[in-house]
Amino acid sequence: MKAIIVILALVTAVVIILWCLPAFGANPYLRKSGAFNFSPNYRRGKFVNVKPARMQGGGNIAWAILTGRVKKHPQSRPPHPLKVDRLDRTYLQTDQRSQAIWLGHSTLLLRMAGQLLLLDPMLGQIPSPLPPLGGRRYSRGVPVNTADLPFIDAVLVSHDHYDHLDYGTIRKFRNRVGQFFVPLGVGSHLERWGIPPAKINECDWWEEVEYGSLRFTCTPARHFSGRTLNSRNSTLWCSWVIIGPDARVFFSGDGGYGSHFKQIGDKYGPFDLTLMECGQYDKLWSAIHMTPEQTVEAHIDVRGKVLLPIHWAAFTLALHSWTDPIERVTQAAAVKNQQVTTPHIGQPVIIGDPDYPCSVWWREYMQKEEKG
Repeated sequence: MKAIIVILALVTAVVIILWCLPAFGANPYLRKSGAFNFSPNYRRGKFVNVKPARMQGGGNIAWAILTGRVKKHPQSRPPHPLKVDRLDRTYLQTDQRSQAIWLGHSTLLLRMAGQLLLLDPMLGQIPSPLPPLGGRRYSRGVPVNTADLPFIDAVLVSHDHYDHLDYGTIRKFRNRVGQFFVPLGVGSHLERWGIPPAKINECDWWEEVEYGSLRFTCTPARHFSGRTLNSRNSTLWCSWVIIGPDARVFFSGDGGYGSHFKQIGDKYGPFDLTLMECGQYDKLWSAIHMTPEQTVEAHIDVRGKVLLPIHWAAFTLALHSWTDPIERVTQAAAVKNQQVTTPHIGQPVIIGDPDYPCSVWWREYMQKEEKG
């Protein structure tokens, strides 16, 4: 009897924590939109991939990592905090050229047709709702103070994982954003965090939305979703096509390699710039995260001109070294004769300018550390 009482008490405590801590987001199952039922990706109460994307080993992977039975690479993170290029308020307000500014991991500022977009807002230090369970960002800060950000015309979110949608980040600038564009179900989190429903646009795959002189298309990805153990795949995940009068950009979000990239390229390519994930991979979860070599193939499939690798250099979420993604993706691109830009975190990449950043700053950083 005592054991049952203890178990019930623990379950009750967990439920209370999930309900009370806003960082966990909302329970999308309590807010099922009628649009879900019209989505071909929604079946039996959950969203699904066109091609199944199961992780080998399932929950045993996370348990093995937590118990130390899977050892991380000895260089899983930099030996000292990374430096970032600082952006001041004046630059963000005055430079109207079409450009992408990588803020680390998968978060970017994108200027197109005079409008400022923020992709996958995560400017926090830890990609977890509970700090003890998340590793800290490689840098002590990000390139821009939230208070220095000018008005953001639109925020685009690829899915609801903590390293792509951060509660603290949303709360800091929620009153300085025009509209939020998210895949189906993700709007429930934003509403709990105080975003008015009128500012939230939920989209299904292949749905196109006009916004000013830009057109956003919610396109497929091969991934999964969920912010709690009981909300897996309760919201949709996606990639984004962003088209302006002078430029086309593809943002991959997270996901495994698949035929959807060629479909996107055939319908919307070529792209002047592709923002493609290249890190946090492993053979055990290859269905939901591409290897760097597959990143290059996906870039080719969508008919990209210049590739900007993302989803690395901020957090350790896999077992490889922190420089492995960028080394492998640049080597694979060279073999395939593809152009890659490798900006410092916070360094602008001007879309259409052939003089794009291409330094090997991570090697220079490691060499300095070895000499020091």
